[in-house]
Amino acid sequence: MLNNVLIEVCCGSLTDVQTAIRQPIDRIELNTALELGGLTVNTALLKAVKKITALPVCCMVRPRTGGFCYSREEFELMLAQAEDLLKAGADGIVFGFLNDDCTVNREYCEKMIRLIRNYNRQAVFHKAFDLTDMSETIGVLAEMGVDRVLTSGGNNYPYILNGAPLLRRLAIRYDGIIEILPGGGVRAENVAELLQTTGLRQVHCSASKRICDLSDPEVSYQAVDEDTLIGILTAISHARNR
Repeated sequence: MLNNVLIEVCCGSLTDVQTAIRQPIDRIELNTALELGGLTVNTALLKAVKKITALPVCCMVRPRTGGFCYSREEFELMLAQAEDLLKAGADGIVFGFLNDDCTVNREYCEKMIRLIRNYNRQAVFHKAFDLTDMSETIGVLAEMGVDRVLTSGGNNYPYILNGAPLLRRLAIRYDGIIEILPGGGVRAENVAELLQTTGLRQVHCSASKRICDLSDPEVSYQAVDEDTLIGILTAISHARNR
């Protein structure tokens, strides 16, 4: 850890992982299609990543963009995808299930958590959390056995500091019960203030920029940028502990 802060980098490709692990990071959240908010990882990508790093790799399971309220058929697919990833070596599964009123779908979450526990891995609830009544939802997730929740303290992207006061309250109330991972808009210019304000000692960042495809300059994609990541890490190294 850098300055006693655990650093998770959101990666959308093998190249992203290769870039990220050149720096002193601690964990990877592995996705595909970051331009769509992150979709389910395929096992071939996970296996390739596990060959080049011993860092924990938590894998996104999200079969489509467009919200977090899923049909029974979509849910069964997600369970199957999660099990394939767990068998392939995923250290955690990142997921989120909501009802149409933005409450947690307890049935789906409990079944996913049970599957993850069968493999003794981590259950991570993603930023679907920010669409809910967070002060109530975090207790529900903790009760069900979720290990960690990724949140910007509300629908604040890219202004995560707007959610810092709530993150601080949740961090105090649920210390030692459920991990709170701040992410969504973490930048070199705000990460020190975020850590200082919330008192949290872990962050999630993509450290990305848009890259133009060499075959078609009109097409671009999101990728981890090493200079951007170094800027975030430098700011963390200089952040004051609270």
